[in-house]
Parts: sequence; C-alpha cells; structure tokens
Amino acid sequence: MTAAQPTIKPQPTTRTCPFDPPEEYRTLREQEPITRMTLLDGQSGWLVSRYEDVRAVLSDPRFSAGGPRLGDGTPAGGAPHTPPPGMFIFMDPPEHTRFRRLLTGKFTVRRMQQLTPLVEQFVAERLDAMAWAESPVDLVREFALPVPSLVICELLGVPYADREEFQRNSARMISLTAGPEANHEAREAMRSHLHRLVLAKRAEPTDDILGELVQSGELTDEELAGVGSLLLIAGHETTANMIALGTMCLLQNPEQLAALRADPTLMDGAVEELLRYLTIVQYGARRTALEDVELHGHLIKAGTPVVASLTSGNRDAAQFLDDPDRLELTRKHGPHLAFGHGIHQCLGQQLARVEMKAALGALFDRFPTLRLAVPPEDVPMRHDMIVYGVHALPVTW
Repeated sequence: MTAAQPTIKPQPTTRTCPFDPPEEYRTLREQEPITRMTLLDGQSGWLVSRYEDVRAVLSDPRFSAGGPRLGDGTPAGGAPHTPPPGMFIFMDPPEHTRFRRLLTGKFTVRRMQQLTPLVEQFVAERLDAMAWAESPVDLVREFALPVPSLVICELLGVPYADREEFQRNSARMISLTAGPEANHEAREAMRSHLHRLVLAKRAEPTDDILGELVQSGELTDEELAGVGSLLLIAGHETTANMIALGTMCLLQNPEQLAALRADPTLMDGAVEELLRYLTIVQYGARRTALEDVELHGHLIKAGTPVVASLTSGNRDAAQFLDDPDRLELTRKHGPHLAFGHGIHQCLGQQLARVEMKAALGALFDRFPTLRLAVPPEDVPMRHDMIVYGVHALPVTW
C-alpha cells in the first residue's frame, strides 16, 4: 500500500480548447490516475481521473456525498456535515433514499417522453422569436436558456415571470469567483423564494411536481423549499449550457453537423456523444471518505475529500475506443459519466435528453445557415462556473 504523499500540484483547471478538459488529465490517466491534489477550495485531497475508478468511487458507500464543498460556506476539514434541508444530492442513505423515492416516479422515461409536445412547443415559440429578431442574436439569452427554464417552471409550478430572480441566484450559487459569502446569500435567497411558493401551494393546491410534493405531507416546508431549489437550478442550468455549448461544438465540427442534418435518426446517438464529449460538470463529483479506503494501492484516509473527474473519465481511451478526444456522433460506446453514476446519478437526465433533442433538431432545421457571429476565440466561456458552457453565444444566419 502506498503511503500518502505530500500534495504537489493543484487540480487542473486551464483549458487549451473550449471543448476539451485540461490537457493534464490525459497524463494523469496514464501515469497518476489516483493522485494527491490541492482541490479547488484549497483542501488537500485525492483526484480520480480514470473511467473505471470514477465509477468505483461514485458507487462505493464508503465515500459520502455529504462533505464540505466549494461555495457552500462550510469550514475546511474533511468530516461530513449536515446538508441544508432538502438538498438530497449532498445526503447519504437513508436520508437520500427518502427524497429519491418521492421524486423518481416524477422523472421516469415515460413521463418525460410525454412532455415532448410541450417541449417542442416552447422550442418553436423561441425559434419564432429568434426569426423575428435582428441578427446577430445571443443564442443563450434568446433560446438555450429560455427553453429549459420554461419547461422546469411548468413542471415545478414556478411562475416563469420569476425567471430573472432564480436565474441570477443560481448563477451566483455556482460561481467560482463570487466568493463563499455571495454563494451563501444566493442560496438563501433561492430558498426563501421557494419557501414562499411552497406556502402558497399549501394554501391553494396546484397540479405540478412541487404541488404534489406539498400535498403528499411527507416533507417539511423547509425540505420542500430545498428540493424545489435544487430541481429548479438543475433543471435549467445544465441543459441550457448543453444546448448552447453543443450548438457551438457542432458549428465547429461541420462534417459532423452535416451528417446529422442528412440523417436526423442520428439525433439520439448525437445527444449521447455531445453529453460525453462536453461533460459540463467540469470539476468533478466531490466525495468524502467515511473510513480508510484502499483504492488501487493508495490509502485514502477517513475524512479526506476525493474528486471523481467526470470530464476526464469520459475521455478515457480504455472505455471509449477509437480516439475519445474526437467528436463522433455515430460512436458506439457504453454508458458515459455526464450524469454521474451510482445512487446520485442525475434524476432529470431523461428530461435533459428530451430537451436537447427537440432544441438542437429544430434549431438547425429552422436555421440551416446558422453560424457564429464572432470568431470562436471571442466566445466568452464559463471557466469561472462549476457548470461549464458559454456565457453568451452570438450567432447569425
């Protein structure tokens, strides 16, 4: 067993290509797939970079999802802590199981596929608005962000008129540069907003996911506000950035885009490949060792944080053959890590797939000459956010 070595380098963050993870991950996978690192919050921990090891960490109950993490205002130190009420992605069983059981049935493949006509309606409305707008337009503001925001507001029963407030707060919550105090203030503002909405739904029941949870009587108002906040953030931030970054990526890979346009039946596989290739949860899934764990000869001490790199795992040539650093929409491969793995795998992954297929298919059909309105190097990338993507995407046609 290898004794713990002093931390010698920080977690890689610098990209040389907007669509690729930092180049250091390739070397780490080949030479130091499990290595000591200084993590983004300054703590000393372990970074796991190979596909097989990422899956192992995320499925091992000896690693807790409830440790201190960047931006949540908790003090440094590796011991698990009590997460805010309702924030079940930071919980372990049995508490995590209690929340997951209440929500799983509301995000089944069948229910999400039944939403396709509604999603397509929202997509068509936003494309109509784009067509009337004066070119160039910001695809993020006019299309990629409104579509998933409209859908999640409809599902949860959150007024779409509140979108500016919750979009502003969610952006501050996942910012790497705003600072812990701003992250905390944004989280509390989001919870306060959802708490008011829960009280309104308790007084006057509604037929939506949040209303159903209120009527179930199984969660407190504080837990309902936490669950609502989590679903609202996850329901628009991730998909909006996949739509925008996926659009930019396809525009920069014209041969792949031409193949997709020529054969729309490739869309299902194209979405999976974009999810794998781009992997917008860019700094990995954070866990904390609950006990001493030996992982491939390395001793990870109890209380030590571990980051499982989803972006690196999804570029692992041992899992994704035939040059995983190339976008290949017809790639045949097994499950990717874009939605995580294990009991915390993304609850809304089927909704994200429905939205991406509807949005990307209709966008390129409606605007066959769509192109960037600025040089690619001038597109502002979200290097400063936990969820990667573009801050804006100027396009024309």
